Amino acid sequence: MLVIGEKINGMFKVVREAVQSKNKQAIQDLAKKQLDAGADVLDVNVGPASADQLKDMSWLIETIREVTLAPLAVDTTKPDVMDKGLSLAGKNCFLNSTTGEEEKLSEFLPIAKKHGAKIIALTIDKAGIPNHAEGRLEIAANIVAKAIELGIDPASLYIDAVILPVNVAQQHAPAVLETIKQTKLLCDPAPKTILGLSNVSQGAPSAQGVSVRPLIDRTFLVMAIASGLDAAIINPLDKDLMDAMITSELLSGKNIYCDSFLQAYRKK
Repeated sequence: MLVIGEKINGMFKVVREAVQSKNKQAIQDLAKKQLDAGADVLDVNVGPASADQLKDMSWLIETIREVTLAPLAVDTTKPDVMDKGLSLAGKNCFLNSTTGEEEKLSEFLPIAKKHGAKIIALTIDKAGIPNHAEGRLEIAANIVAKAIELGIDPASLYIDAVILPVNVAQQHAPAVLETIKQTKLLCDPAPKTILGLSNVSQGAPSAQGVSVRPLIDRTFLVMAIASGLDAAIINPLDKDLMDAMITSELLSGKNIYCDSFLQAYRKK
């Protein structure tokens, strides 16, 4: 499964302060730690507190590129920032993200095509996030159709069925799993599926002083992989989460069993 490391995000205090003070070392250490822990791609988001997102995104990407050529997921809602970010990120990178709204698709799909970027697309339209898998799949089908119209290979699409916090939207979890399964049937070649995993546990309270968020994340990731999930935006520094991912892929027949399968996967 493709792992996109979520930690270089201005929502986190350490990243926000590093961007504000232009502390390259903090960002570069975080990039290397995530890659060493098993991330295949690094998400890059300056966060909403940035006063100049274009300037800060450029600085972040240039800083990361000093230490690694790993693929990046340029994470922004602003088309000009996305265009600049992808131009600096280079080949094999991701546009993160567009929704299924017509206006957003018309803005972001051409940018992705221009840079040859893979596309993370959320099953959200003007009405919001559908409660059921059918509504999500209808949005996903429209995204696929628009991409094909522009000559974009559907295999470069990553459909995000948008998991909401389980403590306020428990009924959405089964709908997301069903969407992951059914997305594979939309076309041939099929689009891939992805999740911003940590949303599922957002706001979940601690139990007896211990956070239940890692347990919720870990369990839902395993369920999603069993449903056919191809990629996830996660915290690769959470060793238990990564071990659960590796083991679920093993039990799904995606990796060959050996007695040291955890170490073997990490070495790979």
